[in-house]
Amino acid sequence: MSGNNPYSGSYGSQMSATATYGGAPTGASASPVPSSPAAPAAGHALISDTTTATFARDVLEASRDLPVLVDFWAPWCGPCKQLTPIIEKVVTEAGGRVKLVKMNIDDHPSIAGQLGIQSIPAVVAFIGGRPADGFMGAVPESQIRAFIEKIAGPMVDDQAAEIEAALAEARQLLEAGDLQNAGGIFASVLQVDPEHLLARAGLAEVMMASDAIDQAREILSELSDEQKADPSVSPLLKRLDQIDEARKLGDPKALEAALVADPDDHAARLNLAKIRNVEGDRQAAADHLLAIMRRDRTFDDDGARRALVAFFEVWGPADPATLSARRKMSAILFS
Repeated sequence: MSGNNPYSGSYGSQMSATATYGGAPTGASASPVPSSPAAPAAGHALISDTTTATFARDVLEASRDLPVLVDFWAPWCGPCKQLTPIIEKVVTEAGGRVKLVKMNIDDHPSIAGQLGIQSIPAVVAFIGGRPADGFMGAVPESQIRAFIEKIAGPMVDDQAAEIEAALAEARQLLEAGDLQNAGGIFASVLQVDPEHLLARAGLAEVMMASDAIDQAREILSELSDEQKADPSVSPLLKRLDQIDEARKLGDPKALEAALVADPDDHAARLNLAKIRNVEGDRQAAADHLLAIMRRDRTFDDDGARRALVAFFEVWGPADPATLSARRKMSAILFS
């Protein structure tokens, strides 16, 4: 064998061979790559050496649990010495998705010969007890990563998955009214990822639900204009503006008394609708605006319709209050 690599252009090509290792036949056709390869058992090293006698155990049997890369090398091979630290690094960072087994062909030449390997370094991937793919030469780290993703699938970002699950739990708690625990989870996510937009928006929403309006505004104040335009944040900022406006509209009891005295006091009804909205009584808020629309579409330059549309933007298109009020509004507009 030679240290040169006449097959350097064959990276990623399907390897074909039929050989027998320790009495176990194996052929060129590989079983499908597992979508979620099992992690090695405790004490099962991700990087090890093998011999002709232990090849069946170290490679063929082990590859039934997860893909095994076999690195055929020799002490005199310069490119082998270049490849070894790179492939060991990439395999270690692969998080248990593959195993690396190294075989010195000077001491154990027969298996490399049966596979038809003519140049080293050569790496052969075994899956399900059979050779599936391989490459030759001291290829760059990026190509090794691509090769491992090809045979073992992309690496799952465990932290991202945990954050996604935590946010889903926090959202459920928030909708159930458990503000303390929801806020704790959102805050914990922000400790891990201070820039996480959904967590920041969720914590601001908890603050608003807790009537901590100033804290909610502070949480969102540091965002960029692009982040403030995000669908997870924009409705919250509009809601904060609605809260600020409602605080200036007077006593709701006085507005109710004004409507009892004059049901056509549309200004009082509009203000009362805005107050009921920030109080969380969406149906009452919508009913007041719909009442104005039925009686006088021209009031405040169609102000009741504009206010209702602004409510929809905060409530969300799928909210039951939005769906109900939108149907009623359409009936008024197109009757």
